[in-house]
Amino acid sequence: MRAGRVFAYGAAAGLLGDLLLGDPRRGHPVAAFGRAAGAVEQVLWRDHRGWGALHTVVCAGGAAVLGSAAAHAVRRSPAASVALTAAATWSVVGGTSLAREATAIGRALEAGDVEAARARLPHLCGRDPQALDADGIARAVVESVAENTSDAVVGALVWGAVAGVPGLLGFRAVNTLDAMVGHKSPRHRRYGWASARLDDLAGWPGARLTAVLTTVAGGDPRGALRAWRADAAQHPSPNAGPVEASFAGALGVRLGGTLSYGGRVEHRPVLNGATGRTVRAAGSADIDRAVRLSRRVGWLALGVCAGARLLARRAVSKNPGVTKGRTS
Repeated sequence: MRAGRVFAYGAAAGLLGDLLLGDPRRGHPVAAFGRAAGAVEQVLWRDHRGWGALHTVVCAGGAAVLGSAAAHAVRRSPAASVALTAAATWSVVGGTSLAREATAIGRALEAGDVEAARARLPHLCGRDPQALDADGIARAVVESVAENTSDAVVGALVWGAVAGVPGLLGFRAVNTLDAMVGHKSPRHRRYGWASARLDDLAGWPGARLTAVLTTVAGGDPRGALRAWRADAAQHPSPNAGPVEASFAGALGVRLGGTLSYGGRVEHRPVLNGATGRTVRAAGSADIDRAVRLSRRVGWLALGVCAGARLLARRAVSKNPGVTKGRTS
């Protein structure tokens, strides 16, 4: 079985496994990686970019090497290769857990239980829940659903299509490292610089594909494209900008504005401010609409990535000189 079919079948099985099972409550591979990365940080930490770069190489490179070794070990068995790809896909994507957490917060807000929504918000994002009212919590949830659609689903599928199991594991490792050390805390301002920059690079293609698919799958394609073109570049994140702007336009809401992270206030530009309305906590089903859009984008991304992998392998097989080169 060719590599393109292995990825297509394995990634589809893994995404279906995530839909049916979600993340395990205990023993999740990403949590195990996080503990290992934390242990490496305890050994390597210095207030220096070079030591942070070494941390990134050791952790992200180790994950990719592990994936490469596992793929090499099962390369002669198509069934085992598909199973490994499925397991890797299931372990790195997080669409179902994202949807569950967002929906749970939405239900609490609909019931008027703002305190319950505040208590649950840290499971989804790093915002300071005490600084948010009900509508602010709803906006934070929609923004997190948008950004994590790229980070937790589409980006992983893109790198899986490019590099198979090593790509899947490597991307999730980079994304996890950014969440752990890539923020601008005093401890990680220098040490986490390499992880943050690598995450920006690794997330670039997935973020653009997410924005394109949001434009296709959303309820207002013109609005999504307009917001993306007008507002994405104003966002401080090169990858969250296109994703959140296209979600805002597709859903017809305004995102961005004043945020609070651990007592640090940020004033971000408003996305889709010209035509969008405020995200509402109750009565609008904005969170549910964002979750449904996220699911559609995830499945479309699977089709695009699997199709691209199949076409690329077919093109290479028809033109072997592309990979083998010519001799004089």
